[in-house]
Amino acid sequence: MNYTIISGSQNRASITFRAVKHLEDRLAKELSEDKITIIDVRDYDIPLDIQVYQDEGDAPEHLTDLVSTIYATDAFILVTPEYNGCYTPALKNLLNHFPKFSHKPIGIVTASDGALGGMRAAQQLQLLSIAHFGIPSATMLVIPRVHKLFEEDGTLVDPTFQRQIDNFILEFIWLSKTIYQQPIGQ
Repeated sequence: MNYTIISGSQNRASITFRAVKHLEDRLAKELSEDKITIIDVRDYDIPLDIQVYQDEGDAPEHLTDLVSTIYATDAFILVTPEYNGCYTPALKNLLNHFPKFSHKPIGIVTASDGALGGMRAAQQLQLLSIAHFGIPSATMLVIPRVHKLFEEDGTLVDPTFQRQIDNFILEFIWLSKTIYQQPIGQ
């Protein structure tokens, strides 16, 4: 299977990206046979228009690899810092350029410097995932005080938080594998 982690922080000094690196490493340990890709919204100049990319041919040349990755993905993890009580505009803009998730599993991860870890953003992202016909995992990963939990390379500083990460990862993988064991219509 192809798994893609979408990092929705547009901040060049993103602290949330530390969690993305940790999740990538953690997924790789569980899914050695599968492909794991990171899409970082900071790497793409995504226009603020209403164009929907149905395939690589619909996208501007500088976005063809992004479009290819999105369409090759079987399951997504959406990672965002809380931005004024919601997910980031950059993440929303990226998702606006693609048709529905077509029953693909969605893992939701939010982070903030505060004690609630972006819970409001997680709730909003869950609604957006459903509106895109994705299947969000019931287990979300909400990361409070993200600036204190991870080093720049993604190393977890507080080992007591590993249990929440493991629970999220295992539930997300279970959902992904369950959905793809029994394709729709069979």
